Amino acid sequence: MATDNQTILAKADMAISDLTGSGGYLATAQAQKFLRILIDESRLMKMATVVPMRSHTQEINKIRFGSRILRAGAEAVALAEADRAKPDLSKSTLSSKLFKAEVNLSNEVLEDSIEQGELRQTVMQLMGEAISRDVEEVVVRGDTASADTFLAQFDGLLKSATSNVLNAGSVSTNKTIMRDMLKLMPSQFLRNKAQLRFLTSVDSEIDYRDSISDRQTARGDKALDDSAPVGYSGIPVMDIPLFPENLGGGLNETNMILSDPKNLNIGIWRKIQIETDKDVRRGVIFIVATMRMDFKFAEETAVVKATAVKVG
Repeated sequence: MATDNQTILAKADMAISDLTGSGGYLATAQAQKFLRILIDESRLMKMATVVPMRSHTQEINKIRFGSRILRAGAEAVALAEADRAKPDLSKSTLSSKLFKAEVNLSNEVLEDSIEQGELRQTVMQLMGEAISRDVEEVVVRGDTASADTFLAQFDGLLKSATSNVLNAGSVSTNKTIMRDMLKLMPSQFLRNKAQLRFLTSVDSEIDYRDSISDRQTARGDKALDDSAPVGYSGIPVMDIPLFPENLGGGLNETNMILSDPKNLNIGIWRKIQIETDKDVRRGVIFIVATMRMDFKFAEETAVVKATAVKVG
């Protein structure tokens, strides 16, 4: 059995080594494929802006005109210097933090995958699914003050949204909360309402869908029977599985975010490292993935957060 284990694990080592280039880093094509798996497996990353970082840090430049730039003009007369508009220039910096993940594969899984020539795909898929879930969790719930060292790496979207905050008053998700969130959003960010989304927890979305289904209308029937997103004022309500539902004094509250999801920048350093080790006696190979990432809003003032939204 030991010889068989050694043979299987040796073949696994060889197959996995094909994934990596210098220093154990995923080859460029494999890194791109892995990033696609992360995005495809995450509800939030599919909507957000995922930034493949070229180094440990990367600046995000922001430029916009926050006020009127047109002036009354006169034929053949240049505008006075005081009337010339200047854009608002600012930047935020993605500073990637180190994360590690470990996947243990037994001989049974390895042998089947090796025989079918699918080991590399098995490894990529298993790691991608697990890491994608964890990336979404820290992006949503990250808090540098957390006692959980995983979540304490950086502030996520719930902690980072501080400029426009609405206390929902411990009531279930309803149209009044959404109305007040829209009113709280600075008007310059409402010009493209079609790009906005309400992001909230699974039970919060269910509560809102159920409240709509109580209406004796065709829309109410559709909300109950259809899996398509429900919405308010043309803005879809999207449930994000990793949104917490244990907030508040009674541990039965969540948050809701109103923003353009493209305003969420998730930076992932392009160099993802894969290392392996093996336990011949147990017939197990250990695959350790090392990656760096960070989260920042492109424009934090373009975000509204509702707190104390009751669930359950």
